[in-house]
Amino acid sequence: MQDISRKTDEMLVKAYANGDNQAFDTLLRRHQNRVFNYILNIIKNKDVADDIFQETFVKAIMTIKQGRYTDTGKFSAWLTRIAHNLIIDYFRQEKSENTVSVDQDETDVLNRRDLSEENVEDLLVTVQINTDVRRIMDSLPDAQREVLEMRFYRDMSFKEIAETTGVSINTALGRMRYAVLNMRRIASENNIVLTR
Repeated sequence: MQDISRKTDEMLVKAYANGDNQAFDTLLRRHQNRVFNYILNIIKNKDVADDIFQETFVKAIMTIKQGRYTDTGKFSAWLTRIAHNLIIDYFRQEKSENTVSVDQDETDVLNRRDLSEENVEDLLVTVQINTDVRRIMDSLPDAQREVLEMRFYRDMSFKEIAETTGVSINTALGRMRYAVLNMRRIASENNIVLTR
């Protein structure tokens, strides 16, 4: 049997697509420093870079698992392209959040919902959404619920979650993915709306 660390990226991707999680761990170790440094070099903010890095590998996992990865012999370039697109999305979002158009005279730039205090109806809707989310989370398997709580309620990175729970980053990412999919399914089956 060939040592897994000597396999090419493409061999590892195929192995991972066929259920070998260790293959993805090897890919992650092989590319994590280069991808993270690429993101950090552009973003200049370690926390944001960490989030984009994690999202890059979540997208890679989902694409491979859904059978949508095309083997071009350039896995490294493909990962960098995912990261690059996420960086562009981040800057677009930042720009749209920080840009206010005053072209129209009748526009009051301070009359925005996000600048106003919540009224009673908004508060009730928020409380109901939080209650529904909590109920749905409580119905998830323990491992999935644990990852969700650590990520969203304790603001832990996937690396920290993996270390705390004693699993690989790949396993932590997978649990998060399945938790989100299960929450969407449960909400849909029960006609629960989780947005305002």
